[in-house]
Amino acid sequence: MSAPPTPLARETEAKTPDAEPTVVPKRHPARWLTAVALLLIGAATLRSVFTNPRFGWDVVNTYLRDVSIGRGLAVTLELTAICMVLGVVLGIVLAVMRLSVNPVVRSAAFLYVSFFRGTPVLVQLLFWYNLAALYPTLTFGIPGLSLDANRLITPLVAAILGLGLNEAAYMSEIVRAGILSVDHGQAEAAGALGLTRMQTMRRVILPQAMRVIIPPTGNETIGMLKTTALVSVLAVPDLLYSAQILYSRNFQTIPLLIVASIWYMVVTSVLTIGQFYVERRFARGNRTLPPTPLQRLRQMLSTHAPIATGRQS
Repeated sequence: MSAPPTPLARETEAKTPDAEPTVVPKRHPARWLTAVALLLIGAATLRSVFTNPRFGWDVVNTYLRDVSIGRGLAVTLELTAICMVLGVVLGIVLAVMRLSVNPVVRSAAFLYVSFFRGTPVLVQLLFWYNLAALYPTLTFGIPGLSLDANRLITPLVAAILGLGLNEAAYMSEIVRAGILSVDHGQAEAAGALGLTRMQTMRRVILPQAMRVIIPPTGNETIGMLKTTALVSVLAVPDLLYSAQILYSRNFQTIPLLIVASIWYMVVTSVLTIGQFYVERRFARGNRTLPPTPLQRLRQMLSTHAPIATGRQS
């Protein structure tokens, strides 16, 4: 019969390197205090906003479904779509021109981008709206053609020209950055296979550049949605102008500005969700896809879950 282990033997056995260490989670008191402070500030702000009768929430609820507000929202969406299509198409053309080996073509694209990026978009809108002061009759250099500029350049046409042409300058830089992100060897390989320069651009370069082009294009679309509010200076009946017309009659300025803001935020949220999934679609070949909201929630819960102690159940 063997003797029982002494206290020194038991302590030595407990300190053997084979024993599994106990993992102690790191505490973050400052992080939690900051979160609590932010929640308290947010709750106080919401309480102040929703209990202040001067916000006129009953008026906001009434005009959220007003017909004129709905028509203004439709005009805003229409302007955003038309101007973005014009900006993207013209931006691709300008980007290809900027990369041309012909110095005249390259310089023309550079001057266009410099002019439209260097002047405020509000000034450009007013310029197009007053184009008839410079050219009362538009001929476009075609013999026999004579168009009245006052009738041709309506406020809506001036808004489309001002916003679309300005957007093209920014989109050209986005597209150019996407094209330059593709390795030059891709173009050389396509040329070795007998593809023309246009075929190489359309079938090889642009599909790969889309992964770089899509995220800033989504931001530009959201920015265009909000920039359309500037067309109210041309009396185009967009969302903001419709709200202005209403509060000039009933003097409910703040509630109607809140109505316009709510609709802008709703559309912006929808566009943000669409941008997220379009980005994922064009990033399928990338191993580091952006996580979905559900995956982010799982990561957050796993990050703040109790850390394993190293003991096996």
